[in-house]
Amino acid sequence: MRNACLDMVHRLACRDPRVVYVGSDPGAGTLDAMRAEFPDRVFIEGIAEQNVVGLAAGLALEGFIPYVHTIASFLTRRCYEQVAIDLCQQNLPVRLIGNGGGLVYAPLGPTHIAPDDLAITRVLPNMAAVAVADATEMRRFMVRTLDWPSPIYIRLGKGGDPVVTEEDWGFDIGRAVVVRPGRDAVVMTTGTMLSRVLAAADSLAAQSIGCGVLHLPTVKPIDAGAVLEMAAGARLVVVAEEHSRIGGLGAAVLETLADGGILPRVLRLGIADEWSHAYGSQDALLKDNGLDADGIAAAIQAALVRPEGLCHG
Repeated sequence: MRNACLDMVHRLACRDPRVVYVGSDPGAGTLDAMRAEFPDRVFIEGIAEQNVVGLAAGLALEGFIPYVHTIASFLTRRCYEQVAIDLCQQNLPVRLIGNGGGLVYAPLGPTHIAPDDLAITRVLPNMAAVAVADATEMRRFMVRTLDWPSPIYIRLGKGGDPVVTEEDWGFDIGRAVVVRPGRDAVVMTTGTMLSRVLAAADSLAAQSIGCGVLHLPTVKPIDAGAVLEMAAGARLVVVAEEHSRIGGLGAAVLETLADGGILPRVLRLGIADEWSHAYGSQDALLKDNGLDADGIAAAIQAALVRPEGLCHG
């Protein structure tokens, strides 16, 4: 996914002279091919995220489309005022590429994980927040970023994520994809969690539990129509996300349901509202939070046998 995203920055630069890359502290060799072809359109600014966002804002005001790239936790927290005021208040077409959203950087501990990046970004007026599922969806999405008039936050996985999307899904910012129908439970998810949700749905299907899946690669603007349509008539709506249960996709879904006057039973599966002190792999921390395929399936199965009104996240 990371390589696909950055490769698309280069491809878009070949198509449009407005495209520039602004890196904070990328790994050695990042976009060397683009730097060789367009040496005046690649900027490496060092570990100075606030300055990087300010630079991107200035470039956008001069007519460029900057793609800013650094670690998600630094991009969303350290320079939040610059993102809010320099980019969003001025509604500038800057694309913020956040490496390692969620628990990707679990081996480096709580300073580097980003369990709150979607909440931080989606609350800002004019900001779109996107978390695609795999490299192929990333390529389809990146084409759409060229003409989007406002800022976009792009959450990246760790790379090497399984390909679970289909080319014929296409991509439109703000459009969800109904991956599977189902009325016993409808699971709404985003980003690389889609692969785990699909595995959980397969497990539940083997137990004769029909589990629908709605993929929401755009957390903001959310596809309200798809959310309401899938929720209508479902015994249980589930949101599974690699994010805090506060402020992320689950919150966006609940807001959408409330605004639409549909109030089904909702189970929110996400990262606990506490500081993580664990160091390990992304998969290990996901399992600790019940966000592996087995944990998701078990939580849904348990919720379906509870009495009405006793479903908790």
